[in-house]
Amino acid sequence: MTTPFRSSTLTVRPEWIDYNGHLNMAYYNVLFDQAADEIYEQLGFGPDYQRNTGNTTYTAEFHLSYVRELHVNDAVNVTFQMVDFDAKRFHSYQEIWHSDGWLAATGEAMTLHVDQSGPRVAPMPDDVYAKVSALHAAHAALARPSRVGASIGIRRKP
Repeated sequence: MTTPFRSSTLTVRPEWIDYNGHLNMAYYNVLFDQAADEIYEQLGFGPDYQRNTGNTTYTAEFHLSYVRELHVNDAVNVTFQMVDFDAKRFHSYQEIWHSDGWLAATGEAMTLHVDQSGPRVAPMPDDVYAKVSALHAAHAALARPSRVGASIGIRRKP
């Protein structure tokens, strides 16, 4: 997969719209999460993984940037790029793309692999680690997104 993973088409639901007439900020996270569930299944982190192993993933940190408003019934796809990883965590970057071709939002996550018996951060099993490693290797040829690692703050003119 030498391009970022691309989710199935997702649709902005009417109950997600706020009093300003656009997608409420919380539901951008829902779209990112729904798309992550699709790629997680391919990586071995699906619902059966937790039931069968007692392991799962927890999001430790998530940075979201709103680029353009989404509205009711807008169709979107979400991309997922594996930026970095080690045995216990991975760093990913996502983008929400409107079906008309424009960028709506970006998200960056640090995800932990967790043994729920502790709970504690723990190494991934070899088979899952191999899938994460393969995705990272495929994405290594991609340019590092300019928004990765962006900080928040008020920028003052000198």
